[in-house]
Amino acid sequence: MSSVPISFLSDFGHADEFVGVVHGVVARIAPEVRVIDVTHGVPRGDIRAGALALLRAIQYLPGGVALAVVDPGVGAGRRGIAARTEWGYFVGPDNGLLAPAVAMVGGADTIVSLDNPELRLPAEGATFDGRDLFGPAAAVLASGQAGFEDLGPAVELESVTPLMIPLVDVAPGRVEGRVLWVDHFGNAQTNIAPQDLAGAGLAKGDDLVLRIGAMEFPIGWVDAYGDVASGEGLLHIDSYGQLAIAVREGRADDKYPLETNLVVTVKSPKVEPRRVDVQGVAPAR
Repeated sequence: MSSVPISFLSDFGHADEFVGVVHGVVARIAPEVRVIDVTHGVPRGDIRAGALALLRAIQYLPGGVALAVVDPGVGAGRRGIAARTEWGYFVGPDNGLLAPAVAMVGGADTIVSLDNPELRLPAEGATFDGRDLFGPAAAVLASGQAGFEDLGPAVELESVTPLMIPLVDVAPGRVEGRVLWVDHFGNAQTNIAPQDLAGAGLAKGDDLVLRIGAMEFPIGWVDAYGDVASGEGLLHIDSYGQLAIAVREGRADDKYPLETNLVVTVKSPKVEPRRVDVQGVAPAR
């Protein structure tokens, strides 16, 4: 059987040896397997950020094995899992990290618990499952040295931990969403899609208002950075099809008080703002 690639994502960073060690484990088990490093810059322990990064990337990755490790619960009883999909296999902790990407590729037909002791590296500690459990499982799957069923027993699909993605609130002239992440360049991607804006009657080219907490900022919805002056803020649909807040030749998180999970509203200047509490979160309805 020919091998398939492993696409590897983690929150390990590059200051320590962790990424290289996982590469080494895979290479010792299956030297013929190619490993693609998706990112290792996921904020430490941020499961949602890791899940969204994998979700954004999966449609551009070759079918094979997705190895994802953002695992703040390592050693605390959470199980390791592998999911089989039409795209290939997903290996990682059962903490919601894999769920959005698995759903994106059509869902899993079977999920197993990584319980086969023969496929786990012996170790004194229990805090590096990327090396001891997930890396070996990904390597034997990618190389064909073990079948999917050899990894462990099947589990009920409904028992696997989901990941909740915040919903968008659409009303005439207004869309309320959340910042999903702020990238390395200071751009803020939201969970607002073009169809949400269209549903609110907002259109590209409109002069709009960005509301963050009790503060409002005039801003335009344009195609790209070059459509505004240097240092000016803009709204645009990013390369993943979501509304992003950016600044030409600058950082949106410097110009605006933006951070992950923050509520943001994009609205027509004619729409009255909703009442907010002192934390800038809209009251429950």
